[in-house]
Amino acid sequence: MKISILDDYHDTLRTLPCFQKLSGHEVEIWNDHVEDVDALAHRLHETEALVLIRERTKIRAPLLDRLPNLKLISQRSVYPHIDIDACTRHGVIVSSSLHAGTLSYATAELTWGLILSAMRQIPQQMAALRAGKWQIGVGHSLRGKTLGIYGYGRIGRTVAGYGAAFGMQVMAWSSEDSMARARMDGYGAAPCREAFFENCDIVSLHLRLVNATRGIVTATDLARMKPTALLVNTSRAPLIEPGQLVRALQAGRPGMAAVDVYEEEPVLDAHHPLLAMDNVICTPHIGYVTHEEYEIQFSEIFDQITAYCSGKPINVVNPEVLAHPRV
Repeated sequence: MKISILDDYHDTLRTLPCFQKLSGHEVEIWNDHVEDVDALAHRLHETEALVLIRERTKIRAPLLDRLPNLKLISQRSVYPHIDIDACTRHGVIVSSSLHAGTLSYATAELTWGLILSAMRQIPQQMAALRAGKWQIGVGHSLRGKTLGIYGYGRIGRTVAGYGAAFGMQVMAWSSEDSMARARMDGYGAAPCREAFFENCDIVSLHLRLVNATRGIVTATDLARMKPTALLVNTSRAPLIEPGQLVRALQAGRPGMAAVDVYEEEPVLDAHHPLLAMDNVICTPHIGYVTHEEYEIQFSEIFDQITAYCSGKPINVVNPEVLAHPRV
């Protein structure tokens, strides 16, 4: 089978043990990022199975119309970047494990790294030291402060545990079922949305991006946060109303942010407004980018290809296509 892998920036996948699952297939790996439809159509014209790394490349109808040999898209997690209806029309199966039984410890770990970095001004202090300055400011301790977990799922629950280990008070805001689980785990549940944003010293977002959660964090929510508070987002940028995080930081509520995700990615403009703010720490969507996490994710992605080749596709998100798959 002719397999193409897009956006493997550091040529990492071929170094993973699970890459051997593609042995016997004709595999082409692209290390750059291309958005131009003409260029992608040329590259992928002979492709039968397309492997995507999260949402790095959008797969829309204008591209799908020009890929006559494509039969399978294999990826992991949610798929707002894929035109599922267009795939179904063309007979293209989309397999995407939503990893309900596993969590990204890598993302939880990065979340905590960002919290520590922001509260103790680690990047700023390091930059100052390199510039010949000594102790440019005074940071904040975590013990005794309130950590707000917005979305008490698998990753949120893990981050809550890290907070408890640091002596923080943990407060959850989520669905009723999730807040019930938080209470069972010994954490607090906010009495209302307003109290959650007003009382938390740190708010960390851990929600899936679906239609119901797009823009779920509003300008009003952000304005309720303390001027000393920190907002952390290692989930998805569109959980926040477009443009409102920058405006809120400029207004001073919250006072800090640490983000790993952006409204448009990749961010290649050094003048991006978040990068210009001294009270913001930014990383380039690396929450899941570790060798260990890649092994877990791509083992599942390659298993989906193997299952398709055996005639028994798995994790199919457009099952109606199975009645008329492209052959």
